[in-house]
Amino acid sequence: VAYVVEHRPAAQEHGSRQDLRTFLQERLPAYMVPSAFVVLEALPLTPNGKVDRKALPRPEYIREDVGSQPGPRTPLEEVIAGVWSTVLAVESIGIDDNFFALGGHSLRATQVVTRLRQVLGHEVPLRLLFEAPTVAGLTARLTTAQASATLPLVAVPRDARLLPLSFAQQRFWFLDQVVPDSPLYAIPLAVRLHGALDHAALERSISTIVARHEVLRTALVYDPAASSDGNDLPMQRIAPVQEVRLPLVALPTADDAAVRQAVQAIVQQPFDFAQGPLWRVVLVQQTPTEHLLVWVLHHSIFDGWSQGVLLRELSLLYRGFVQHNPVELPPLPIQYADYAVWQRQWLAQGAPRSVLEQQLAYWRHQLADVPPLDLPTDHPRPALPSDRGGHVALHLPAALTEALHQRSQQAGVTLFMTLLAAWQTVLARYSGQTDIAVGTPIAGRVRPELEHLIGCFVNTLVLRTDLAGNPSFAALLERVRTVCLDAYAHQDLPFELLVERLQPERDLSRTPLFQSMLTLQNTARPTLDVPGLTVEPLAVESTTAKFDLSLTLVERADGLHGVIEYRTALFAAQTIERLGRHFVTLVEGIVAEPEQRIAWLPLLSAAERHQLIVGWNATEATYPQARCLHQLVEAQAARTPDALAVVGGAEALRYRELNARANRLAHYLREHGVGPDRPVAVALPRS
Repeated sequence: VAYVVEHRPAAQEHGSRQDLRTFLQERLPAYMVPSAFVVLEALPLTPNGKVDRKALPRPEYIREDVGSQPGPRTPLEEVIAGVWSTVLAVESIGIDDNFFALGGHSLRATQVVTRLRQVLGHEVPLRLLFEAPTVAGLTARLTTAQASATLPLVAVPRDARLLPLSFAQQRFWFLDQVVPDSPLYAIPLAVRLHGALDHAALERSISTIVARHEVLRTALVYDPAASSDGNDLPMQRIAPVQEVRLPLVALPTADDAAVRQAVQAIVQQPFDFAQGPLWRVVLVQQTPTEHLLVWVLHHSIFDGWSQGVLLRELSLLYRGFVQHNPVELPPLPIQYADYAVWQRQWLAQGAPRSVLEQQLAYWRHQLADVPPLDLPTDHPRPALPSDRGGHVALHLPAALTEALHQRSQQAGVTLFMTLLAAWQTVLARYSGQTDIAVGTPIAGRVRPELEHLIGCFVNTLVLRTDLAGNPSFAALLERVRTVCLDAYAHQDLPFELLVERLQPERDLSRTPLFQSMLTLQNTARPTLDVPGLTVEPLAVESTTAKFDLSLTLVERADGLHGVIEYRTALFAAQTIERLGRHFVTLVEGIVAEPEQRIAWLPLLSAAERHQLIVGWNATEATYPQARCLHQLVEAQAARTPDALAVVGGAEALRYRELNARANRLAHYLREHGVGPDRPVAVALPRS
């Protein structure tokens, strides 16, 4: 139920959210009093006058025990409560509040841990927050946990011509050598701008961002002679600051087809790794007051988190330039190149074993002999993978999403863990396998200093779950929770380095270690907020697929919206549409019966079940019932002796052959005393 409360003069004394709750409690039954309030000057509306649900602010939850919830008692509890308050945007944190009940999830848990590491000066394992999700519980665990020093992340001298790449950049450079000019890792940002656009202010804003973030002036080059330590690896070269020119392209026509074609042309252009920059931005003009801003960045210098950084800074800078009050963004003490140097040094530190060796030992054990995902496909798997992809949408309504949240909290897991268990169950049911490995991206911003940088920090974790024994879904969740927590505790090993060190048996037709990915985006999507303009995000249709099958879910006000990306060389669109329906049906079954065993959870819709049980079994046909079956076969053999009659495996019989065999068998049975109404037992293998 959504409540919109209008403050009238007679009720103005009920100004605070808690007063408002008391006011309603005096007048409504308890079950009608909401636990969350949003106070607005006015409801945000879409251009067509409807409520813009995406623009609604986050609710502020009010606990039942306000006033009685004990607050922090020790300095450490105060520190933890302060960090939670910042990350969760909750004003008051009690020592017995549950982090996940207040809206926490895996990404926010990572943010909490990175801040605590910085404040406390020692390692804070992510697992502790899941095992002790209250301020009091986490304080007790941290008090007894052993502290370990962390390597400081500082700026390195820029006297060397070239600096090392991060492991992710090194992998992207290698992929570009294998398949040059591929658009597979191009990340497009496109927005439609309605109103009077200040081209000069937008150009100055982009120039400021490029000057501010070195990674946007970086090229990935291979020049062993110029590297600082003489290694034989690609390096990064940072170009000096220059003004950016924002090209303006006018469309001869403003129809949707022309817009899509223009955007695709911008996205498909290749990047020159050696020359840089690894991004491009174009302003497309449809009319004097209608523009498209298309910014395409290569994944080697950009990730999903970076999108929020870029759009936030672009909004602030453009607003300042338009209002003739330029904004001074806080300086960045470190840059992406500093992180690349730190990443290699940090993995090498430690005694008696380096961090790299410790983390590698876990993954070597966890991923030993991981089997490939062998889904039934519509087309034979090609010898070399094709990157051409298709996309199918699915939707989990708000009520179902809320039920998933509740089930997750009851089980002590995050929403992502529940969705991962559901996705792995679907893959197991389709493939017949019980050992399922799924990849998932993780932000990789392991220190607070990295949260304001543009760059590729995202890492990939391989989550391998054992589904053997047909466990209940609740029992499977316990397995998935353990797998996820262990993976989070070893998330610092770059996936690129993991593949290099594990050296899995390579099958060129499949991606290494996993072939399916799951992504959950449950944080607010970044938007461009600029004065004088109405901004509308423009979806850019992708025509590629990085893996056999990927499910991306985005949480919005009306539920979870999903997209299944698939390789068209393997699957037909109808197959993936059916798989999407099966996933939704399975989730509905999980909510209804979480203790049900996974092999018995429903997959088929009512229509599919009817077709399977009734439709495909409705095989009645009229035939001359006065004649026996062998007489009908004889008559058909006389009419079409060479027509195909029976197929079994590799063997096939035509009607002439079928009739001849039947006659031979009949004569044999008669010779052994078989006549009418004498039963004959048949003991033969199926054929």
